Amino acid sequence: MEIPTTSVTDVGDSGAALVSPPAAADDAGKIFLGRVGFAVFIIGLWEAAARWVLDPFWIGQPSTVVVRIWSLITSGDLWWHTVPTVGQAAAGLILSLIVGIPIGLLFAYNRYIEKVLEPFFLGLYSIPRIALAPLFILWFGIGPMSKIVMAFSLVVFMVILNTYEGMRGVDRELVDMMRAMRAKRGYILRKVLLPAIVPWIFASIRVGVGLALIGSVVGELLGSNRGLGWYVERSAGQIDIVGVFTGLVVLMIVGMLLNEIVKLVERRFLRNRY
Repeated sequence: MEIPTTSVTDVGDSGAALVSPPAAADDAGKIFLGRVGFAVFIIGLWEAAARWVLDPFWIGQPSTVVVRIWSLITSGDLWWHTVPTVGQAAAGLILSLIVGIPIGLLFAYNRYIEKVLEPFFLGLYSIPRIALAPLFILWFGIGPMSKIVMAFSLVVFMVILNTYEGMRGVDRELVDMMRAMRAKRGYILRKVLLPAIVPWIFASIRVGVGLALIGSVVGELLGSNRGLGWYVERSAGQIDIVGVFTGLVVLMIVGMLLNEIVKLVERRFLRNRY
């Protein structure tokens, strides 16, 4: 999360600034140009390596990947494969928030329940969720539900832990003061506790975007008839390296766009926090 700060001057004898000033519009332009320059550098390095250093059969080639992506766009196949992957990941992420936040709040509110369930929770958390993918397919079939559950299983534990840690970080003196003023528990929850854990929730979402995509893709790798994961798996089965890298590049672009959307929403929610 990018935290805007204020400038402090005339401090001590040297008058040095202790805190950096907030990023200006010019800085945003510089950041954008820096990102474009870095992307061009990496793509150029990849293209040069494929042309003069390594066999493009093994590492692909950016120019051929771009051509493949364009062909997928014109044929409509890119939309056909991207929509289910993103939709399943988004559904799993939302479901993990709906289930994980209340559980995290419950653990923070009731220490007895936390102590009783802690070993079982940690035991479930230690199970590699990737190994559960075949079981999810047996239970829910090769349709979208198995991919949604897979994405949910990867994200929900992180949401629970972040919510719990966010609640533990709340200023207890503030909560005690509200209780001394006879504030009801629901009022304290709405006005003090929930606003305090919002940054933790957004941190879960930003990390959860990638994990949810992983869950959706893993489910498609094991059993599906469409999706970016299915496209990568089919390309690998046909020894189509360009197809594999095309699917991976599209997944990377989708993850970057989703994270930018989350950052915009986060800034809107937390614009008055700092």
